[in-house]
Amino acid sequence: MRKAFLIFGFLFLATSANASFKTNARSAFLIDATSGAVIMDKAGDELMPPSSMLKMMTLAVVFDEIKAGRLKMDESLNVPATADYNRPAMKPASKICLVTGQRLSMRDALLGTIVMSGGDATITLATRISGDEEKFAAAMNRRAREIGMPRSTFGNSSGLPHPDNMMTSRELATLAQYLMEEHPDLYPLFATQRFEFSDYRSAWCAEWGRTKTMNYNRLLFIMPGADGLKTGSTRDGGYGLTASATRGGRRLIGVINGLKVSNHDALAREMQKLLNYGFDTTRNHNFFAPGDEIARVPLWYGRKPNVGATVAKPFAITLPRDANVSAVRVVARYSEPLRAPVRIGDVIGEIIATKDGAEIARMPLVASEKVGRTRFIGRIWQNIKIIFGIK
Repeated sequence: MRKAFLIFGFLFLATSANASFKTNARSAFLIDATSGAVIMDKAGDELMPPSSMLKMMTLAVVFDEIKAGRLKMDESLNVPATADYNRPAMKPASKICLVTGQRLSMRDALLGTIVMSGGDATITLATRISGDEEKFAAAMNRRAREIGMPRSTFGNSSGLPHPDNMMTSRELATLAQYLMEEHPDLYPLFATQRFEFSDYRSAWCAEWGRTKTMNYNRLLFIMPGADGLKTGSTRDGGYGLTASATRGGRRLIGVINGLKVSNHDALAREMQKLLNYGFDTTRNHNFFAPGDEIARVPLWYGRKPNVGATVAKPFAITLPRDANVSAVRVVARYSEPLRAPVRIGDVIGEIIATKDGAEIARMPLVASEKVGRTRFIGRIWQNIKIIFGIK
């Protein structure tokens, strides 16, 4: 049986996607990283070529492999022939300027991807993991579904034009949040402002590299609190940037794609306007943090009569600063009977915030403690108490 109980009623401001921010970008999307609230949405669900922003998906797969121990940060990578900058296919690509058979450290491959947007670095990483780009693209597609990106598709690791390279701005934001939450040890690499690669094999490459040390993400240089993530640009599609910044302990994630400007500096200024819009026009109300005991949920056949319920992530609502005040209810729900045993982190219910009968936030309730199952005699005694109404 489904049970629900009011935790509390209170007054605060509700929010929804706000389109008052004006941009000539084909798509723009802005979320609060804690509440997940959409602050601004312009064509956020339209599939578009992501250009080099796609490299975030490449890095997600690589980071997952490092976390699993299948890749090492101190290992040396072999540059395959498909990553050689002399290949005609590499001519339009951003690159480190690698050649066949060259050895490349894992750290240089990651920074070359993030700072220099090196397509040759991504192909080297893809080949190391899957053997070739086609197999790696299949791994990218599988991982995207697991992350919660049902629509984006990938045909290569570099973001070079390919009919299967399509992403939505909403899913780019989802990917950015995955990178920062699941890989907090590697995410700071995205804030690297400069990278100087030293192992060039020709005078042309040395000159190329001398002028390519600054991160294409110019937001890192102009906005306090900016710490990622990745730019992209094509002649036909325009400029794009997936970015994140914090202010006063609050983090926003923004995506711009299809912006018709002349350079990355103009792109950064447009993203700065979008993020400032979010910070200036909205605020967060934080209700529960992980570890807070929100409720005690009755437990059947447990060594305790109930189990504590909390949240695995902060439960917050994003509020427009100038909206009208409205009544909001926060309700916890759980299915009864909940049977032991219960482990820490098991989903045991959900917490829901509503305004005027409409849901505005939802999050799972998880067990805050481990509760074992009673022995056979104990279970018999619990049945007897229920049959005869014994308290």
